[in-house]
Amino acid sequence: MTAIRLLLVDDDPLVRAGLTFMMGGADDIEIVGEAADGGEVEGLVERTRPDVVLMDIRMPSVDGITATRRLREREDAPQVVVLTTFHADEQVLRALRAGAAGFVLKDTPPAEILDAVRRVAAGDPVLSPAVTRQLMDHAAGTAADTRRAHACVRLAVLGEREREVAVAVGRGLSNADVAAELFMSVATVKAHVSRVLAKLDLNNRVQIALLAYDAGLLEQGEQGEHGGH
Repeated sequence: MTAIRLLLVDDDPLVRAGLTFMMGGADDIEIVGEAADGGEVEGLVERTRPDVVLMDIRMPSVDGITATRRLREREDAPQVVVLTTFHADEQVLRALRAGAAGFVLKDTPPAEILDAVRRVAAGDPVLSPAVTRQLMDHAAGTAADTRRAHACVRLAVLGEREREVAVAVGRGLSNADVAAELFMSVATVKAHVSRVLAKLDLNNRVQIALLAYDAGLLEQGEQGEHGGH
C-alpha cells in the first residue's frame, strides 16, 4: 500500500515536533516536509508532492487561509486539513470556504488526527454535520442576507436533481445515504456530485454544504422531511 504523503505547516516548532512524533508510528503515513509559514507552502508542495497538508490557520507572515486558497487554485492541489484551537471560529469557516477539506483541533487525540488525515486522503471531508452547522451559525451575521442572495444566484445553474443531491450533501449524507434517499445508484450520486462541483467551481463537498446553507436550502430540506410525501 502506498503511504499517504503528508506536509506539516505550523509556526510553532513544538507543535510540528509533536505531530512528527505522533505520526511517526503510522506505517501508512509519510511526513515529506515541514513549513513554519504559509509562504513556504507552495514551494514545498512543488518539491514534495504531498497528498495532504496539515495547515495551521494563524501564522505570522502568510496565514493558513491564504495558503489554502493558493494551493486549491493549483490543478494538482493536495487536500488541506486546517489545525485550529477553537472549533467555533470564523477563521475556520473562511478556511473551509477557501477549499480546506476539514479541520482538526490541536488538542484532538492522536488517533483521531491520524484518522482525519486518512479520511481526507480518501476523499472524505472531516466534518460532522453538527459541527458544520455550529460553524455556519457562528458565522451568520449581518452579511447573511447578501450571502443568501449570492448563493441563490450561483445555485440557479443546477438542475432539479443536482439541487436535491446538493441539499443531501449539505446535510452531511454519504453517497450511499444520498442514493438510498433519492432512489439512485451510488454511481449516479457520484456523477451528480462531480457535476455540481464542476458547475459551481467548487473544490469539495464541504463547500457544497456551505453554499446550500447560505442559500437557505438546508432549512427547506428539513421542512420537506417533516412535511410528508
